[in-house]
Amino acid sequence: MTHAAFQAIQDYRDAASALVQQYTPLSAELIRLSAEASASDTPAYSHDTPVVYNTAWDAITEADDIQLIVVGDNPGKEEQLASRRAYLVGQSGRVAEGFFRRNPSLGVDFRRNSLITNKTPIHTAKTKHLKYLAAKGSPALVRALEESQREMARLTARLHRRLFAEAGTKLYLVGYAELKGRGFFLPYRDELARSYEGDAAAWDAVYVYQHFSMNRFQIDLKEYMECMAARGGGGTPGPDGNAAGQGGIAAALRELGLRHKGDIWPDGR
Repeated sequence: MTHAAFQAIQDYRDAASALVQQYTPLSAELIRLSAEASASDTPAYSHDTPVVYNTAWDAITEADDIQLIVVGDNPGKEEQLASRRAYLVGQSGRVAEGFFRRNPSLGVDFRRNSLITNKTPIHTAKTKHLKYLAAKGSPALVRALEESQREMARLTARLHRRLFAEAGTKLYLVGYAELKGRGFFLPYRDELARSYEGDAAAWDAVYVYQHFSMNRFQIDLKEYMECMAARGGGGTPGPDGNAAGQGGIAAALRELGLRHKGDIWPDGR
């Protein structure tokens, strides 16, 4: 990557680290509430890191080729372990790795060519548990749950705009369901759109998808490709979601990502 692109990543890393430090004093309350939230539907686990900095950012060098920014929801059980402290390293991350590995025509190694981030660094075992924290938390915690989303949106948009200007980097925003209706990540959604004002070209390189968890990303893509093939508008998907013929999987990814984006921002922003 260019030196300017690498500097943008370093700036992002430093700002995100400062954000994590800002909310770390809430750790005791976060551990208590996340344990309560997970008690009924999640096997017991070690609550190590309530506010998670992604240590994988520290391993990125100027020699790397970052083609994608991938935005997940929030750090889960494996992500917050003291031995991991990295984003999308649990089951969802393994699904994502497998998808790109089985589709080499996309030219993306999920771990080497993606910068992975989240909508908030605050941990819960499941994304839906964030709503429990918002309902039961102190005023300071409730503010953190919203403010951290807005700040992560601003930081991520700024990074993407700089990487897009340098190398045409795309942004994949996964977790479609929580970005609409009464979803938890509406503050992130709204702040992200505001942060692209005046940069239509970079905004056009933002795509929205179902989450990798429960294989929803690939199921959604395969169903879309099957629908397009039935209408005569695309290739026939293979067993791994690949398509032969017009468009192929890269075109289907682009079309589906823009279609979901239109569901989230019907007016274009």
